[in-house]
Amino acid sequence: MSKNFTKRDLILKICRSLKDNKKKDKMFTQEDITDIIQKALDYLNEALSEGRTVEIRNFGVFEVRVSKPRVGRNPNTPDVNIVIPSRPVIRFKPGKEMRDLVQKIDIKKLSKK
Repeated sequence: MSKNFTKRDLILKICRSLKDNKKKDKMFTQEDITDIIQKALDYLNEALSEGRTVEIRNFGVFEVRVSKPRVGRNPNTPDVNIVIPSRPVIRFKPGKEMRDLVQKIDIKKLSKK
């Protein structure tokens, strides 16, 4: 099993869980699930690109904030300071359920990966 969980993994997991429920009246193909997930992600991206906050209950909140301008350095010329202007950044704050689940992770197993 890969360490990363990809969009493809999500699609396959949803398809398997729907097939396990065996609801014949509502069968979805992998293409249907892919379209649904992609549309959801497109709408989330659209909202964030408009500067809106996206709140998904029991998962978390995505919000656009403005980073402060700061001074940085080029590693090739460390004696020259460069001003890095402020810019919009996306911040994610996990919901309570996600925080609780992550708190249960065994740190020893996680650090071995």
